[in-house]
Amino acid sequence: MAHDPVVAETVREADHLEPRFVLPDQEARVAAKLDAYRGATGKRPNVVFIYFDDVGWGDFGCYGGGVAVGAPTPNIDRLARRGLLLTSCYSEPSCTPSRASLLTGRLPMRHGLLRPPMYGEPGGLAGEITLAQLLSDAGYVTQAVGKWHMGENVESQPQHVGFDDFYGFLSVSDMYTEWRDPYFFPEIVYSEERTRWVQNLPFNKCFVHATRGAELETVEEVTIPVLSELDDRWATYSLEFIRRMGARRGTPDEQPWFLYHCTRGAHFDNYPHERFLGRSPAKHPYKDTIIELDDIVGRLVAELEATGQLEDTLVFISSDNGPEMETWPDAAYSPFRCAKGSTWEGGQRVPGILVWPGMIDADRVSDGIFSQMDLFPTVLRLAGAEDRIPSDRYIDAVDQTSFLLDGDGVSNRKYLYYWLTSVFSGLRVGEWKYLVAATSDDDRDALNLGGFSGVTQRYTYGRLYNLYLDPKETRSYLIRKLAYVESLTSGVVNHLATFGTYPPKHPIASMP
Repeated sequence: MAHDPVVAETVREADHLEPRFVLPDQEARVAAKLDAYRGATGKRPNVVFIYFDDVGWGDFGCYGGGVAVGAPTPNIDRLARRGLLLTSCYSEPSCTPSRASLLTGRLPMRHGLLRPPMYGEPGGLAGEITLAQLLSDAGYVTQAVGKWHMGENVESQPQHVGFDDFYGFLSVSDMYTEWRDPYFFPEIVYSEERTRWVQNLPFNKCFVHATRGAELETVEEVTIPVLSELDDRWATYSLEFIRRMGARRGTPDEQPWFLYHCTRGAHFDNYPHERFLGRSPAKHPYKDTIIELDDIVGRLVAELEATGQLEDTLVFISSDNGPEMETWPDAAYSPFRCAKGSTWEGGQRVPGILVWPGMIDADRVSDGIFSQMDLFPTVLRLAGAEDRIPSDRYIDAVDQTSFLLDGDGVSNRKYLYYWLTSVFSGLRVGEWKYLVAATSDDDRDALNLGGFSGVTQRYTYGRLYNLYLDPKETRSYLIRKLAYVESLTSGVVNHLATFGTYPPKHPIASMP
């Protein structure tokens, strides 16, 4: 019988774990596949996350963009053909919530980073347990490169939450440059008094380096010319890390490793490296930046191949949220409704590519529901460290190992939950999306709060969308589909009930 996620039953394997589909045949095939890999290689896989900033679902050629939208992405497209392309991969609505969820396996209402900390606000990773820390405890070398944006306070810095080394900046592109650019902020640039005022604000204005447990070291102040070089310099740093790890292969010093590579691009405002200025057919800074990011992916993958490590490495490519449309045309492309900061599909459905040659089948496309945070338990299982998943807190992520590694695998996730900061917005199951609250997508309602915009609308009776028939979410189908109401509302009730046992955290509130 075919697996139907709408009616199939899930299994809650422990009180603190999100229920998931457990398909015995699929699980058995994948367990045998993993045993064969470990027996043949004696290794645990390396892990690379390449995490873009504000890149949309439709930007890459393999998602229908690329040449068609003025920025060909041959390296990303080629890599996608070597593995699994997800059409229903989900982030959170904004960058900091997504990044913290990816590393903790927990929804923003659990870890508390409901929105990005801005201009020196403290973060909220203190007390959280990250994937990097658990992999480090399991013997992995852990490296973070690029954008962090989970807090500038010491307790939230990468070298204190599991990473052996960090080379990047703590905040977000526009905070370093917008007040330096006379096109956007003439009233600051041309005022010595206001320039001094911004310079005295308590946020770090440099990109930095740190090793585990140590204090930050300043590398260089992030001016506009420096910003244009950052993705290239960060790529060079990651390439050197991959090369260094490759040199250990077959020696007593060999260790598995985790590289968390987060680009600056394509967050506004885009100042692409001079090698890429005008290189895109669109001749636009955003599109030129996409060309640059594609080149970086090509360089990283080529180094994995040159050092003989690609077949022992799980590579994940995605974006931290949908397009930032308030800054159009310096913005990403999505075929879905609305954009970053919303729980409409355009805000949270993002590209998701997973490659592990020989273990993830090539030329595979799936619409199975996948949350980025599902990588938390999945990677730990692949690392043989699933027993390290903490049991003193609720884990919203589900183990998707059998989905990824079985050639015909189906997603282990039944529900995808949408949260608009501290407001529960809705859920998806199968092709159905049920919304009880969402933002307006009228740009006249814009209220930017670190990426969250618009006015929150609560729906008295809820709205139901069929995402196969109506991916733009324009027509509520609820009156014709009342048979689903009980199943949908029970999913909502059961999810919200978990917060009674595991209360939410609010170190970064939804409003400043």
